[in-house]
This record gives sequence, structure tokens and C-alpha cells, in this order.
Amino acid sequence: MRLAPPRAPALAALLLAAAGCSRQEATPAPAAGAGSASGTPAAAAGPAWLEPAEDAAGVDWTHVRGGATRYWFPEIMGGGVAFLDYDRDGALDLYLVQSGELDPAAARRPGNALYRNRGDGTFEDATARAGVGDDGYGMGVACGDYDADGHVDLYVTNVGANVLYRNRGDGTFEDATASAGVGDPGWGTSAAFVDVDGDGLLDLFVVNYLTWSIETELDCRAGSGERDYCSPNNYDRPARDVLYRNRGDGTFEDVTAAAGLGAAFGNGLGVTWADFDRDGDFDLYVANDGMANQLWVNDGRGRFSDGALVAGCAVNRHGTPEAGMGVAAADLDADGWFDLFMTHLRNESNTYYRNVGGDFTDATAVVGLSGPSIDFTGFGMGFADLDLDGWLDLFVANGRVGKWEPSPDPADPYAEPNLLFRGGAGGRFQEVSPRGGTATPVLGTSRGAAFGDYDGDGDVDVAVVESGRRLRLLRNVAGDGGRSAVLDVLDERGAPALGAVVEARLGERVLRRRCEAAYGYCASHDPRVVVGLGAEEGLSDVVVTWPDGVRERFGDVPAGAAPRALVRGAGEPAE
Repeated sequence: MRLAPPRAPALAALLLAAAGCSRQEATPAPAAGAGSASGTPAAAAGPAWLEPAEDAAGVDWTHVRGGATRYWFPEIMGGGVAFLDYDRDGALDLYLVQSGELDPAAARRPGNALYRNRGDGTFEDATARAGVGDDGYGMGVACGDYDADGHVDLYVTNVGANVLYRNRGDGTFEDATASAGVGDPGWGTSAAFVDVDGDGLLDLFVVNYLTWSIETELDCRAGSGERDYCSPNNYDRPARDVLYRNRGDGTFEDVTAAAGLGAAFGNGLGVTWADFDRDGDFDLYVANDGMANQLWVNDGRGRFSDGALVAGCAVNRHGTPEAGMGVAAADLDADGWFDLFMTHLRNESNTYYRNVGGDFTDATAVVGLSGPSIDFTGFGMGFADLDLDGWLDLFVANGRVGKWEPSPDPADPYAEPNLLFRGGAGGRFQEVSPRGGTATPVLGTSRGAAFGDYDGDGDVDVAVVESGRRLRLLRNVAGDGGRSAVLDVLDERGAPALGAVVEARLGERVLRRRCEAAYGYCASHDPRVVVGLGAEEGLSDVVVTWPDGVRERFGDVPAGAAPRALVRGAGEPAE
């Protein structure tokens, strides 16, 4: 987040120096198809990759930010979104996290919404029937089968007490927050279900932003003197993240301190997890806003130490903390090690940390992701092979947090276009034009973005929450006519096997993709693995490494939009 001055320009300069961030004069955003202000050229103009589909899909949902001129800090940060198959019918449903009104004396908030996929790419509002319309001031959502009954559950983060919805398996949910013991009262943002202690049960990690209240709100101003939103550094009240250990009986235990995670505080916004050091357990990575990021290295027994500074992924190549928002892990250079990418504030650029044997190096400029992002503020993001050519592409949802200059959208002073990058050999990227991949650039204050094949045609679509505006559902058209293999990686109960790694041969290349749901910003995603095949007819020698390290071989998988289920125990042992 930017550093907005609390009342006095001199104090603003002092805060900037303390944060170690030098800000440059704001420059106008380039027009669609043009190079960025940094001089990096965008790709040559081509056909659209994505098309707005919310009308055709029947999703008429609008995010409510809150007071339009009050400038209470949480109002600029929500909201979240998830793709999940809650009723196990094979079609992705949508869960949308609403914000609303922060003033406790105000009328009832509108509440979150669940849209059920009818199976034909259209949706119906199932919120009331399912019982998941939490009306807290919502931020994000995590999905996972915490009670091991084969049905995906929901965890909602709020400014205030979070909520756990247990999936009954009959199309309805029950509020299990109190009985499970996971109603953390802080300002929760991103969250993840992950088995940190290797007992086969999904634990719950919750990222908190800062300690905020109406009573501690500040009066901040833009450079023009207008009232504007503050930065977390203005408050100087970073929060502690929370780890809940799954006891296996439907309840959790707060083990934050015992696990070593209480050793550091931060302005946490994004989380991802993977076995970054390849020692057989899952590590946690937290993107902090204006503070050093944290790489919580797991000792294999669920105890952690922060290794980000030593590993080279705490700060950027200049040694400067950045405004971390969304974050994801992926093996972008196909070397078997999971890299990191995160979105940042305007004038910082987004950052790609390449994992080299467990250590990280800032390779953002080398792979082409620095220049195009310098003019924008990124939040939600994710990697997916949108054009099905066999290489991961990157979508970034942008939206300002301050009034640095006149907006390209007169109706929204924080609106920006999104960015789309086409991936290629060596983990390199080139910005796609038209900007953001749509025929007409979509302008908005984008926050959470979720990725999944909601229409069942074998390519990945995108849902984007726009702060204060209607949901954007972007149907993938770049993949039309292409070939893919869709892998549904499941545990013995039929739930997504979160953390499982799929290795497969695509022609002469070996790909590694994960079954994952938690990444980006305040979002949860389709955990199925969609692999673009390019000119190939299918994948060969598909091997799954399950979260406990057991490996199974599933042979070849031909092209087809229908998912191929890879169920634990159904394959052949692999060495």
C-alpha cells in the first residue's frame, strides 16, 4: 500500500524514508496496446483472450465497499471470491465475499453470496438454501475438506470474527465456527487449508492485516490535499497471523505460539504454500504490505522459523520491502523448484523470485514482468495456461489505493486496467494486447481474482471482484479450439488432494503442476490441474506425488475437456 500522509506533508516524507521506499512522480497509465511508461513494449495487438460473461451466466452481484466519502481503511481492501464444487456435481460454483458497512450502528449488511452452477455455465443464487450468507465485513475465503468427509468446506475472513461453514453434503452448510474454535477476531485477509504437520488432516492458516478499529482511524490526504485512504504504515499496528492445528474431531487448536509463528508480526495480505526447500513438508509464504515478507520454513513437525531473509525472498533486489498484496507459487522455469510471484504497489513493480535450489533471486526484469507492472497496483493474480499452448500465462487484477492522478474512469478514482501476460519458454512473459486480454480494457478497482473452468470447456476462466462494482466473470476464448488435459487430483474420500504435485511429460518437456486452491489475494481457486497440450495429443507418464511423499503412476492422459480423475490408491506405485 502507498504511504499517505496523516495530516502533514513533512510527516509524509518522514514516513517514506522510514519505510525505505522512494516514490517517483506519478505518470499517466498508457493506453491499451501501448508500451508502459517505463518503456517496456507490450505485445502486438491481437484478438481478445477473455470476454465478459456475467450477463450470460446470470451472476448479478455487486460488491459494496461502504461509505463513499468516509475513507475508513478497510473499505479499499475487500473483497474475495472462490471457485469450488460444493455439491460435487462436477460443475464449479461461485462464492462471493461481500463487505458492506463498517459502522456497527448501521443497518444489516448485504451478506456473502453462493451461486450454484446449473451445469451449463449458468448460475442460480443458492445462498439462502445453503446457509452461507455471512454478513460480517468480508475480506477473503479459503476452501478445503477440513473434516475429511469428502465435501469442501468454507472459511470466510472478516474485519472482525471469521466464520467456518461446514459442508453437510446435502447442499447445505452449518456454522461450525464456535464448535471448531476458529473465529479469530482480527482483520483476516487471505487464508489457506494446509496439512503442516503431516498427519493427513488439513490445518488452517489465517493471515491478518493490522489491528484496526473505528476509534483508531486516521485522517489522511492525497498529494492534492483531498481526503484519501491511509497506508498501514500510518497506523503502525501490524498483526500476528494465526495457525490452527486440526485435532481430527472437527475442532482446531490455536498453535501459533507453539509453532513459532508468534515470533513475527506483519501487515499480511497474501499467502501461498509449497515445499520450497524440497525437504518433504509444506512451508508457508506470507506477502506483507510495506514490510519484509515471511517464509515460514517447516521443520517437518509443524514448527516454523522465518527463513525469508536468508533465502532471499524477504525484500526486493534493492533490499527494500515492498507492498505485497497477492502471491502465488509455481515452477515457472521447469527446474523442479517452486518459484514465487507477488503483486505490488504502483511504482514498485510486481516481483518474481526464482527458486534456485531453495534460495531465491529477484528475476523480475529478466522474465519481462517488471516494466509493464510499474504503473499499476496489483492485487489478485494467478498462473494458468489460458491459450492452451503448454506454457503458463499470468493474469493480474489491478486497482489503485490512492488518488495519485486523474483516473481513466471518471466514475472511479481508483480504477485501473488489468494485465495479462503470455508465458513462453524459459519462464519468460510478454504482455498481451489488448490490455487485460479483453477486447475493450476492463477498468475497475480489482481485488480478489479466482481461476477455474466454470463452463466445462477445458480451459481456465477468471472471476474478478471489483471494489464497489459488479462482479466480472471473464470467459476464456483464447483456449477455444485448443487441446487440454484436465486432471482432478483426489484423495481416498474424493476431495481435492491439496498439495499433491502432478508430473507429466508433454512432448519433450516435463511439467510440474500442483493441486492447490489458496493463492493470489483473498481468493480460492479450482484445484483441478488444467494442462494445455499445444500441438500434442495428450500427456504421457503422469505421476502424482501425494502430500505425504507417496508416488503413484497413472499412465497417459489423452486430450479432453472432461476431467480425468486421479484418485489416490487407483494408480500404480512409482519409484
